[in-house]
Amino acid sequence: MNVGEGTLATDALESVQSLESERRPARRFATLDRGIAWVTEIPAAILVLIEVGVLFAGVIARYAFDKPLLWSDELAETLFLWLVMFGSVIALRRSEHMRMTAVVGRLPQVWQRRISTAALLVVVTVLVILLPNAKDYMATQYAIITPAMHIHDAYRVLGMVIGIVLMLVIAVVRILEEGDPRSVIGSLVVVAAVGAAMALARPLLAAVGNVSLAIYFLGLVGVCVAAGIPIAFCFALATLTYLTFAAPTTLSVVVGQMDQGMSSLELLAVPMFVLLGLLLEMTGIARVLVDFLAALVGRVRGGLSYVLLGAMFLISGISGSKAADQAAVAPVLFPEMKRRGANSGELVAQLAASAAMSETIPPSLVLIIIASVTGVSIAALFTGGILPAIVAALALVVVTFFRSRNEQRGEGARPSAAQIARAFVIAIPGLLLPFLVRFFVLKGIATATEVSTIGIGYSVLVGILVYRRFDWRRVLPILVETASLSGAILLIIGSATAMAWALTQAGFAQSLATSMAGVPGGAAGFLAISIVVFIVLGSILEGIPAIVLFGPLLFPVARELHINEVHYTMVVILAMGIGLFSPPFGVGFYQSVLIGRSTTDEAIGRMFPYLASVAAALILVAAFPWLSTAFLH
Repeated sequence: MNVGEGTLATDALESVQSLESERRPARRFATLDRGIAWVTEIPAAILVLIEVGVLFAGVIARYAFDKPLLWSDELAETLFLWLVMFGSVIALRRSEHMRMTAVVGRLPQVWQRRISTAALLVVVTVLVILLPNAKDYMATQYAIITPAMHIHDAYRVLGMVIGIVLMLVIAVVRILEEGDPRSVIGSLVVVAAVGAAMALARPLLAAVGNVSLAIYFLGLVGVCVAAGIPIAFCFALATLTYLTFAAPTTLSVVVGQMDQGMSSLELLAVPMFVLLGLLLEMTGIARVLVDFLAALVGRVRGGLSYVLLGAMFLISGISGSKAADQAAVAPVLFPEMKRRGANSGELVAQLAASAAMSETIPPSLVLIIIASVTGVSIAALFTGGILPAIVAALALVVVTFFRSRNEQRGEGARPSAAQIARAFVIAIPGLLLPFLVRFFVLKGIATATEVSTIGIGYSVLVGILVYRRFDWRRVLPILVETASLSGAILLIIGSATAMAWALTQAGFAQSLATSMAGVPGGAAGFLAISIVVFIVLGSILEGIPAIVLFGPLLFPVARELHINEVHYTMVVILAMGIGLFSPPFGVGFYQSVLIGRSTTDEAIGRMFPYLASVAAALILVAAFPWLSTAFLH
């Protein structure tokens, strides 16, 4: 089998980081752009390495020597906020913040440029409002002394202030580079007019009570998301606008909520598992797993499609990152699949559906984040996520069987038992990794955050000593990519946390709980509505911001209706996965198109049978709770 080149995976992963091509600075700002890159990318890479070292040292000291490092968690949490903010700066500079481009992308080029300028101006507005309030928040945190290291907490929050300043510089520079004077003036007029209109309408909005929430958190967020404004800034703008005009309060509380939402130690698992996923491809672990599966079934008709499903299932249990999963698997399999006559759109459909299928496989980032924001046991989620993924995988196998009946068989003789055994032996180090990750968590040896560092160390050793494949030149780019993707994700979580706080203060949480608890059909009706809601939210907002925003509101309702929280989690995640990879709005669909090097026209019509099979699996999981809870006791 032609396994492709490692550079293909690198190119694919770089493509998936953004649905837009990276913007190149104008010559007059090239020096400033390089300076910002230098002062953010190198420190961010160093911070990733320090976090890995600190967490790993904590595990060794506690488990091997029974002498916990009292300062390790505190240091990791202190540096984490700096890592998040540097990552957010890098993501903004590279245009890698999560956004929806489906609507704007259909407009004429001239309108795309105008809306892009307006979007940047909104980003500037949000940052200008946040900056003085971040400084005020930092001043209040100065009085707090950390218990282990005995330093002022303001030093941690300083990272947020510096990050906001750097993002503000980048956004202003982008406007000067890309916006013509007419677009800039027009955007300023529109933003000012909207702000003035809301100020004038304040008495009216106050009179309608919580109906105004729809204007701020549905209308304003919806318009901003459709305009291609990064989702994190959409949430922040809606929250700041609401608290300014409808519920006046000190805006430094928004900064405090963002800090609380994106810097908790549990979320440090996000950059750690992103890094692990990137290492899988570089060290050759992903490749040997795919080779083993290909030796088993690669020669049968449709065999490589089954290999794709199996590889996504296995690798999802290691990396936790769907982007890393797809970028590791697709470049290895797609060249040979295309050589056998497979349509590139069909391959994209299989890739996207397999990613949606594998969302519940531990240690999925979504599982970790849900545990963080809802208080559900992460060990229980890791245990409960396996069977739902198996059901979804079997559903995809059925569809693949019928759609691959006319596919060309693999050339050459079927591998002998000895060849299969040899491929298995070579793959053993890679096959062991997902079991090691789950074992350390379920046995309580390491937390979900710490276990990622064990996986990182294991992958590095396997790459260097076993597979002899470790490109030191790629270490720095991988560390920077880790920081960028993590910053983009965690800034959304921070903004969504502040937005959820505002909704709770407005009484929306209680109203939602009351209305959802009273839906016809009781628990079954609530599950049905949740499925629809999260498919829509997963498509429009991405899965992570949707769960951070609505998880704390809906999970208490599920508990009141006596729905097992692990069962509800699996239903929600599968629904979000379907939405995330559903055209025309699902960002994951376009991510799959980029990795598969296809076009949306080729793939869009072929997606629906695969998504329908995942939807059927979702219905089964929702109808039979034991699929999620069978192994919990």
